Amino acid sequence: MGSRKELRKQKSGKKKWLWIILSLLGLIILALGIYFIYLYDKVGDTVETMYTPLESDLEKKDEIDTRLDNEDPINILLLGVDEREGDVGRSDTMILVSLNPNTDKMLMFNIPRDTYVEIPGRGMDKINHSYAFGGSELSVETVEQFLDTTVHFYSRINMEGLQDGVDALGGVTVNNDQAFSHGGHDFPTGEITLNGEQALIYSRMRKEDPRGDLGRNSRQQEIIDAMIDEGTSFDSFTKVDNMLDAVGSNVQTNMQMPEMRKMFSDYRDTRNETIKEEIDGSGQMMDGVWYYMVPDEEVNRIRTLLDEHMKE
Repeated sequence: MGSRKELRKQKSGKKKWLWIILSLLGLIILALGIYFIYLYDKVGDTVETMYTPLESDLEKKDEIDTRLDNEDPINILLLGVDEREGDVGRSDTMILVSLNPNTDKMLMFNIPRDTYVEIPGRGMDKINHSYAFGGSELSVETVEQFLDTTVHFYSRINMEGLQDGVDALGGVTVNNDQAFSHGGHDFPTGEITLNGEQALIYSRMRKEDPRGDLGRNSRQQEIIDAMIDEGTSFDSFTKVDNMLDAVGSNVQTNMQMPEMRKMFSDYRDTRNETIKEEIDGSGQMMDGVWYYMVPDEEVNRIRTLLDEHMKE
């Protein structure tokens, strides 16, 4: 009899612990479900806040829809804008990113901000002045004309917002190939981890760089790469809330939620191979103003490179 009672007690104890464990698991699953719903709603609110369409979007809608449906290459213009109080601002950074899901390759190149180009309706001037003249709309149109291509989406970020984004990620790690000091910070060679303020200063330095704008462009691309790597890592899941706050208050784009989902599901593997190119040119003074002159042969080389990337 005693042994049967003991056996019943053991079984009862096991059931009790089983129910406790199942109850805890249920609470955890419920909490995660609520958190995911909260994040989904917050992502939707953030995307709605960021959404800033262009007048030219209507003309491109059919082409964009077809490309996304067929998983064809897509071009995105990243605009880093330096806007200060009382100033309409200029595009401090212009990076064209071309994503080809057929080859899982991403082509990325920075257009030097002083590049001497024709700005539609304004004549010849520095390409970064296109933003001052007509905002993101004219910046997109100018790049399309310069590169003889279509920009399907754009993303404009206030450069001060870069600092918020990096801090929301908990910092980024880059590999610095040139030791320098700038803005009260020291940047040694090798692998270094940067907070938001440091990343902003690191990405802006050019006068101490023997390569000038080209060296600055490389550092900007490196920061963007590091942010993408950190943002898509599993460790960043707990930082999503902070990242959404940083993005929502600093970014504008003409991409909506369905398009973002499509880009994430069908184009994310283009990160498997990143091809970084530089636009070669030389500095020239005209009427007391410094411009970056890009020869016709170099313009044709970049256009051909982009065209071939999109047709692979």
